[in-house]
Amino acid sequence: MPETFAEFAGARALITGGLGFIGSNLARRLADLGAHVTVLDSLIPDSGGNWFNLAGYEDRVGIHIGDLREERALAPLVCGQQYIFNLAGQVGHLDSMRDPFTDLEINCRSQLCLLEACRQRNPAARILYTSTRQVYGRAMRVPVQEEHPLSPVDINGIHKLAAERYHQLYHRIYGLRTTSLRLTNTYGPRMRVRDARQTFLGLWLRRLLEGNPMEVYGDGTQIRDFNYVDDVVNALLLAALSKEAEGRTYNLGSRDAISLHDLARLLVELNGSGEFRLVPFPPDRLAIDIGDYCGDFSRIQRQLGWEPVVSLREGLAWTLAYYGAHHAHYW
Repeated sequence: MPETFAEFAGARALITGGLGFIGSNLARRLADLGAHVTVLDSLIPDSGGNWFNLAGYEDRVGIHIGDLREERALAPLVCGQQYIFNLAGQVGHLDSMRDPFTDLEINCRSQLCLLEACRQRNPAARILYTSTRQVYGRAMRVPVQEEHPLSPVDINGIHKLAAERYHQLYHRIYGLRTTSLRLTNTYGPRMRVRDARQTFLGLWLRRLLEGNPMEVYGDGTQIRDFNYVDDVVNALLLAALSKEAEGRTYNLGSRDAISLHDLARLLVELNGSGEFRLVPFPPDRLAIDIGDYCGDFSRIQRQLGWEPVVSLREGLAWTLAYYGAHHAHYW
């Protein structure tokens, strides 16, 4: 993979959800590359937005607080942007089941607002959308390829799939230069750890650092794969620079697929202390659990040269160190 991404020096980039986990890591990286970065974030309560995520970059990144659904505010922001990284969204699976209409607004209507703004104001922009492995539902076979049937098990997955389809449609009908990446479990510094809304791993890390036992649902044999956030940022940057990627959808994935039981044991080992316990699935979580999952990333590896480079052990150690130093901003 390119080591420098020199093409972004001097480029103009907009990041929706830019005060959130992946968005803030991407914003910092682009600013370091010399890009002119603007972030848009709604700071909706219980989302991942956090002012501390851009600490030290306040003078290098333009920050706008606003909602993608505010069309008048959105239109000027998309004008003149060469790259639009569309990371805003609601990611809580249980939240989507409890409040499907809010999930619909955030994950569908807001995406149409952005695409319409680009169609009318900036059709030449390169648009990268972060979709999710959740669009597959329960895997019929692993590793999961992009051709796997799409059958989401929760409202959030259905709405993320709809948004992915919007991006594909606007490419096919209007020529917008869109690409979707189906992310798996992304982890690392700046993710939400206050609860399990963004990822169960965040809550595990918090409980571990607080000296409380991590709770592993079921028998812990469920397989998951994980990507360190820097690897995800690399995938976004590579896709943004690729003409071949326009109109395409790609899985991310990892070589470090692991059972949840073994993941908990690894975290205890890396932390030097801690414990975990197996607990029964809460009924609402069991109803939408996807079972085993690991993604086949061979398409993006073959076409764009992307592959994960940070091992799970290394990435988890860095993440534990980050929250050990900065937990006051995330608890």
